[in-house]
Amino acid sequence: MKNTSKMQPFAVKDCTLAAIATGRRAQNLRELRDHLNEVDTDSVYYHFWGSRLRPKFDEPEYNNDFASWSHRCLRDDVMAERLSVIDPRDYDTLDELRQEIIDLIEYRLDEREFVPWAKTDEQFSFIRSQIVVFDTGIKLKSLRHLMSAISTMSTSSIYYHFIDARRRTDTGTDDFSYWLQSSGEIYDVLISKLADVDPYFVTLSDLREQLASVFTTYASEDRGGAT
Repeated sequence: MKNTSKMQPFAVKDCTLAAIATGRRAQNLRELRDHLNEVDTDSVYYHFWGSRLRPKFDEPEYNNDFASWSHRCLRDDVMAERLSVIDPRDYDTLDELRQEIIDLIEYRLDEREFVPWAKTDEQFSFIRSQIVVFDTGIKLKSLRHLMSAISTMSTSSIYYHFIDARRRTDTGTDDFSYWLQSSGEIYDVLISKLADVDPYFVTLSDLREQLASVFTTYASEDRGGAT
């Protein structure tokens, strides 16, 4: 039986994103590139991750706002496909991610003789966001409690603890792994399994199912018994 007496309870939080208009709008790829050069990286983060918390995000074919706009408003599916395969987890910083988008746009501009324009009412609006966090009052005292609770957590709790946490923790990990690390090395296998879960190309509901599966599989394989 594993000793978890030193672990502090895991406090389950919930969240929402308050969208804030920047006043920056783009009608074609050139304008999109120019604004990207100047916009705050928080806006880049929002347009890649914030959509997960929007009710309409139920089909992640074009899984960031730049790709979706290229497809829906510019009718440029080549650009949309190139943008849609970007995984933000592959970049160490948001500045590196921003530069990748700019490079792809400039490459596409070099390819095209004519630059498509979106309709006036379909311009790309750059948004930044502020996260609003709520304390659910739920405190999980052990790994076993977390395993039982994960499948019933709200999708916004999953977003806060597994996605947004990577910007908050000093190790760049999700809150679940950060909490488990407080027990030393005994949960390294589970932490490694959690690190293998890529949250970007799935909906939050699917992500929650994947995490529940990771915990369930670990519990069944754990020789010492999860406590």
